[in-house]
Amino acid sequence: MADVFSILASNYTTVGQNVNLNTGKYVDVDPKAFEGTWSGKYANQKPFSVTISNVNGFRAKAKYQYGSTIKYQDVLIKNNAFRVGDSKFTLTKAGTAQVNTVMTNPATGASTLETAYVHQN
Repeated sequence: MADVFSILASNYTTVGQNVNLNTGKYVDVDPKAFEGTWSGKYANQKPFSVTISNVNGFRAKAKYQYGSTIKYQDVLIKNNAFRVGDSKFTLTKAGTAQVNTVMTNPATGASTLETAYVHQN
């Protein structure tokens, strides 16, 4: 039994040395680049919006709205991106962002990834 623990301890140390903990730092963003209401349409032509407010450093408040679905969340912006609910908002250039949303069909339970571009109003 001591051999098993010796092997586990040895591998734990080896694997621990290979873990990359450098996931990047949060840095302050330009509030003007993010704040406002961003509108777009998914492939099914149904509109949605993301409203971003109170940008302070790398923190902000976000509201995602698609039909009757509304999600509010405090977010952390990292690498010009953040998640709100099942969506990821990524600023691609000034005034344009990409939104990826996982949508689940309530009848079948199947999930799809919807991608759309939004523009700042």
